[in-house]
Amino acid sequence: MSATPTAATKALVASASAALLQAYAPYSNYRVGAALLTRDGSVYTGCNVENAAYPATICAERTALVKAVSEGQRQFDAIAVVTSNGGFPCGLCRQMLYEFSPKMRVIVAEPTGKIIQEAKLSDLLPHGFGPSYLEH
Repeated sequence: MSATPTAATKALVASASAALLQAYAPYSNYRVGAALLTRDGSVYTGCNVENAAYPATICAERTALVKAVSEGQRQFDAIAVVTSNGGFPCGLCRQMLYEFSPKMRVIVAEPTGKIIQEAKLSDLLPHGFGPSYLEH
C-alpha cells in the first residue's frame, strides 16, 4: 500500500463508498461497494445485489464490470472495493476482472475511506486463466 493515497485513489474509494449505500444485502447484511476506473478516466460503480436464490446474487465488483463492459469499456486501471471489514474480491470477481486487466490495481478500503491494502490483480490471482490461453 502506498503511504499517502493520491487524490484520484481517494476519489475512487469515495465512489465505492457511495455505491455501498445502494447494496441490497438482506440475507448476509454484508454490503459491498465497488468503483472501477477505466483507462480513459471514466468510473463505473456497483454494489452487491443478493437474491433469495443465493446463486443468483451478484457481487459489487462484477456489477461495476458488467456496467462498464456494456458501455464499451475494455481496459481498466483500478478498482476500489469498500466493505466494513476490508474484504477482498471473491475468486469469481478476480477471474472476471482478470479477463480484461490482469495488472489493474485493487484497492481495498473501509467506508470511512481508510485504505486497508492495495495489490495488483495478478498478485491476487497468480497464474490466472485469460484469453491468451485460448489463442490458436
